[in-house]
Amino acid sequence: MQKGGQKYIIKEDPDIFCIQETKCQEGEIPKEVEISGYHRYWSYAEEKGYAGTGLYTKTKPINVSYGIGIKKHDKEGRTITAEFEKFYVVTTYIPNAGKGLKRLEYRKGWDKDFREYLKNLDAKKPLIWCGDLNVAHQEIDLKNPKTNKKTAGFSKEEREGFTEHLEAGFVDSYRHLNPEKTGEWSFWTYMMNARGKNIGWRLDYFVLSKRLLENLCDSCIRTQVYGSDHAPVVLLMHI
Repeated sequence: MQKGGQKYIIKEDPDIFCIQETKCQEGEIPKEVEISGYHRYWSYAEEKGYAGTGLYTKTKPINVSYGIGIKKHDKEGRTITAEFEKFYVVTTYIPNAGKGLKRLEYRKGWDKDFREYLKNLDAKKPLIWCGDLNVAHQEIDLKNPKTNKKTAGFSKEEREGFTEHLEAGFVDSYRHLNPEKTGEWSFWTYMMNARGKNIGWRLDYFVLSKRLLENLCDSCIRTQVYGSDHAPVVLLMHI
């Protein structure tokens, strides 16, 4: 927010916006993140300075829940679900598999448990799932696929996990509209001027229940918005 975030949000004027990796504890949310006209919800990790998610919405939700009902996952503050009249919004900061894929087994378990959570919600009403999903699904979703086969975010297991999410009745909105587009990323490491060279990954998504496709207008990446190693992703819906 100190790097132009408020100005961007005011200009974009979203009905709902979600943020990931907040790294704040309860009572530590700075005043600068208070934006007039929005209800605000936060999920906190038990470990200080770790993970965390936030959700802002102009319309007050029917209900807001935190986590997916499994303690080993929920202690990291990675999920917020807001229920509205016609749909759910689920925002997540998906666990990174870690350097050397040391957390890959945990990530695989998360994917399985989270998929069941999404399926149970989707059985009630359609959903919009968004956030830093920490996976580049296809080779066209990162600049250097050949050299990253064993890198967190592009391992075979993580990519297969995302495929299984989609096969459960969901759609990657950006890829639906841009089936072959590449070179447009949402994340660049701070090292080696990666953003300047556009050496990046598409890690941030809006995933929809299939029955919401008729409401989809656009799904895009604001690559010219700076202030983070991630760029905002935007979903336009007519609901």
